[in-house]
Amino acid sequence: MTEGKHIMSATWQATLIYNPYAGFDDWQQNINATAAFWRARGWDITLRQTDHPRHATVLAVEAVRAGHQLVLAAGGDGTLHEVANGLLGSQTVLAVLPAGTTNCFARDLGLPAPNGANPYWLLEASERLMAGSVHTMDVGECSNGGSFILWAAVGVDSRIVEGVEPRSRLLKRFGMAGYIAKATLPFLLHQGEKMRVSVDDEVVEEEMLAVVVSNSRLYAGGLFNLSPESVLDDGRFDVWMLCGRYSPQMLAHSLFIMAGRHGDRENIIKRSGSRVLIETSTAQPFHLDGELNRFTPIEIALEPGFLRILAPQGAPADLFVNGGCSLTTSVTTSRPAPAATGSA
Repeated sequence: MTEGKHIMSATWQATLIYNPYAGFDDWQQNINATAAFWRARGWDITLRQTDHPRHATVLAVEAVRAGHQLVLAAGGDGTLHEVANGLLGSQTVLAVLPAGTTNCFARDLGLPAPNGANPYWLLEASERLMAGSVHTMDVGECSNGGSFILWAAVGVDSRIVEGVEPRSRLLKRFGMAGYIAKATLPFLLHQGEKMRVSVDDEVVEEEMLAVVVSNSRLYAGGLFNLSPESVLDDGRFDVWMLCGRYSPQMLAHSLFIMAGRHGDRENIIKRSGSRVLIETSTAQPFHLDGELNRFTPIEIALEPGFLRILAPQGAPADLFVNGGCSLTTSVTTSRPAPAATGSA
């Protein structure tokens, strides 16, 4: 721990979990530089690489058990989902390092996108995180034992995830264009069906192409600003029901969402609440933060303030209702709780 003239003796413990298969480039050099950045500012960094699905959850739980105050998650939304599931209910803080093909939550927070022309884009993200503030955010807890921090969805979205993932590194090189190309066929073939959606005490029964329970703002790889006024700690989900049966109707919905006009579209229904039950005519897969699960019905309950996150300097001011504190204040006034159970 003697790198750089700004080095100080390590005071705090952190784990940096990274998915080497995220994104479309070899960015090990960036990871090493990022670890050195945090070490030079008083953090004893343990590097942990994921080797298989759900491994990031295991590594996050181990970080909590080791008493680490911070976990940095480098990858896409899938890696973030796994890491968050290992930290739920603990005092350990989650920091997002955008390194995937799609980084919806990082973009919600205003963090820089991965940039192949700049091998050190994670250093910019780290500087802003170091100057940011720690907040708590709400989490969705599901009847199948899974959890989500961004979204849960049934319908065409889940069929697309089922048909697209896992993607090869070659396909990831094409970024969002590669994802859309592989998603086209399941999009065109999907047909809506009768669904019954209960949000708190209100029930909607319609033929639906998709239902999205949103806890954040951006969706579909950032193509859709689905819930532009969503707040991460307000105790409510936004529930979007996209009605219809055939792909042309879904295409029309998509265009309205991209134009920011979906709030006034008659056959797009929005409700807000903290308890959601989705029932379908036939059993359908659903996804949690883009990770495929099986099968409906699915019941969702909001768990308020169940995850501590580090919001970077410059994050949207209206993303939280409640104030936060600096990272230094957070780690010096709280101790990590006993191990999180880590659902996946």
